[in-house]
Amino acid sequence: MGRAEERRARQRGGRRAAAHGRRSSGAAGRTGIRRLFTWKKIVGTFFGLCLLGMGAFIVLYMMIDIPEGNADAERQGNVYKYSDGSLMARKGYNREIVDLARVPKDVQRTFVAAENKTFYKDSGVDIRGTARGLLNTLSGKGAQGGSTITQQYVKNYYLTQDRTVSRKLKEMVISLKLDREKSKDYILAGYINTSFYGRGAYGIQAAAQAYYRVDAEDLTVEQGAYLAALLQAPNQYDWAIASDTGKRLAKERWNYVLDNMVEQKWLDRSERQGMEFPVPKEPRPAPGMEGQTGYVVEAANNALKQQLVEQGTAEDMNQADALVDAGGWTLTLNIDKKKQAALEEAVKKQLTGKLDPEARDVDADVQAGAVSVDPKTGGVVAMYGGVDYVKHFTNNATRDDYQPASTFKPVILAAAVDQDAETQDGLPITADTLYDGTSERPVVDDGREVGFAPENEDDRNYGDITVQTAMNKSVNSVFAQMGVDVGMDQVMETAGKLGMDVEDLPAVPAQTLGSMGASPLEMAGVYATLDNHGKKTTPTIVKSAEHRSRTITMPEAIGEQVISREAADTVTSVLTGVVDDGTARRAVLENPLRDGQQVAGKTGTSDDNKSAWFTGFTPGLVTSVGLFGEDDKPPHKQVKMYGAGGQPRVNGGGFPAEIWAAYTFGVMDEVTEFDLDTKQGAAVRPSGTPTDTQTPSGTPSDEPTSQEPTTEAPPETPSQTPTSEPPSQPPTSAPPTGTPPSPPPTFGIPENPEDPQDEAEE
Repeated sequence: MGRAEERRARQRGGRRAAAHGRRSSGAAGRTGIRRLFTWKKIVGTFFGLCLLGMGAFIVLYMMIDIPEGNADAERQGNVYKYSDGSLMARKGYNREIVDLARVPKDVQRTFVAAENKTFYKDSGVDIRGTARGLLNTLSGKGAQGGSTITQQYVKNYYLTQDRTVSRKLKEMVISLKLDREKSKDYILAGYINTSFYGRGAYGIQAAAQAYYRVDAEDLTVEQGAYLAALLQAPNQYDWAIASDTGKRLAKERWNYVLDNMVEQKWLDRSERQGMEFPVPKEPRPAPGMEGQTGYVVEAANNALKQQLVEQGTAEDMNQADALVDAGGWTLTLNIDKKKQAALEEAVKKQLTGKLDPEARDVDADVQAGAVSVDPKTGGVVAMYGGVDYVKHFTNNATRDDYQPASTFKPVILAAAVDQDAETQDGLPITADTLYDGTSERPVVDDGREVGFAPENEDDRNYGDITVQTAMNKSVNSVFAQMGVDVGMDQVMETAGKLGMDVEDLPAVPAQTLGSMGASPLEMAGVYATLDNHGKKTTPTIVKSAEHRSRTITMPEAIGEQVISREAADTVTSVLTGVVDDGTARRAVLENPLRDGQQVAGKTGTSDDNKSAWFTGFTPGLVTSVGLFGEDDKPPHKQVKMYGAGGQPRVNGGGFPAEIWAAYTFGVMDEVTEFDLDTKQGAAVRPSGTPTDTQTPSGTPSDEPTSQEPTTEAPPETPSQTPTSEPPSQPPTSAPPTGTPPSPPPTFGIPENPEDPQDEAEE
């Protein structure tokens, strides 16, 4: 190779080396980056990602359906109201879902003004707000506002409160679908009913009550604006617990809501300027189940469940339990607030305030139950179930495991008069019929002994006495014989007609002593039917029951005529003698609050003093009071009450009658008299009038005895010494066949008409 060729070769190699060096320089590198990130590539990538996102969203939209609602989001409690509509208690979740139509339109708009002014126009989603929420979630900054009312409702009802990207995406998809499928009113109603407002209140109805003591339908615009403002920060804005800063922010939010309403032309500017901040009422604890409330609520729930089964809404009691426990019920009861308080006070003053378990162990074993009924409507106006529902769970007002004892005796007389029954000698049974009151006298039927010979109280013999006197003094032997005379099948049938549950009980003479089980509620119904002139009166505690998803019609409390008016009124007339000249005289007749009020009633004391009763009535109020001996230690067996309250024996004419009198005379508005369609008994002129030297059994002495009560049954002492001559108009029958002749009946008031004349059933 020549020199010229070598030089040219070197020159070519140098240029190539120089070119290589230039490509490796910084300038060359920058040129490569520009080629990698050109604007075309960036725009293409952006649109590609957008298309990918849109595709993914379309897939999500197709895959995600509107799920079943969250049951907890609509879980409600039950609301219980007194007869006047005032709140008695809430049980369960503090939410009561209301239809949007019950919320004033202006109040509805306060929530839209507070949370989502474009609610009525948007598609259910705020894209910018949702994007901001996603970015905040990804960056760990937490959630911020921006969601529509639809999205918030979806979060409350269909999803959870979790702050995740997946939950936010689901919220957006479901909101879009929900907005297409449901009306705006449906969504708004769901939103205001599922939101939490503080003070334990879920939904606008509970919030209205919690903050302003009104129903949602009675809210003002100012109050609605405050409730709408609360949703941003319920605890911080609660006026009762807010700091100064919290109060300032609450007012600012309240003003913001109202100003938005003016902006949307939902509120007149001049009206807005005249509005003042509605300071909420102080919070108060939700009425619980303590005291008597739990007993009343339990009884109301049981009545509702029974009706759900009877009308076919529930297949059985288990399903009825589930329906009631699910909540959403508003029960207005027949309970009268004034009478309820008076009954509780009467029990406290006349019984529990006198019991001292530390001094007497037996005092801890005394349980009281009582039910008061309006005989014209059947409404249970007051109920006492025990010392405290959270301490003693058994409702003594509805329990039926204790004997009603001699409070059953009027049922026997009712059957006798209603059926025109006769004695063994074929004479009509009336208030003046003579019976042999000898203790342990064998009961006979058609001349044959039936194997039953009950003992009277303290084994006392009365000789031949009238039915009226036998009722006054609760003579077992007389009513045992009367039951057989009437026919025990007929007696038990009459008991069922009057309201007792005797379907599966044997029709035997021992039932005349009230040896079956019964509750104060049951006995109040029996006596209410008597008071209502023989028309079946069923004690009813629930006045009305309302639920958004179903309609419940409560049964009629007043039914058909189950015994004749004459029979019912005759028994009522006879029972006036028990309080004027019998076992309840001291507690009732001598009560200074009576003021001449006419009263009928019957005492009862069961075998071994395990229960004691007084069921009595005026023309407008029937109340049954029972005392029950129950061991205060598990398993809570029935026990005797001898010595309780410092009394040798707890009789129906003692604590029960005293409770009855204190309550009844304390709540009566006027003095009334019975309208009786009968000529028999202590309340009217007897058909068989004693001689002028004798005092009728229904007429009390001018001055009640001042002698202190004794624990022994006194002899029956007439107001005047009887002669050996018979009355000018003899009683309508003679003693039962086979009994020895006895002196004529005596009439009058014993010197010491005290409780020990009451009965002791075997």
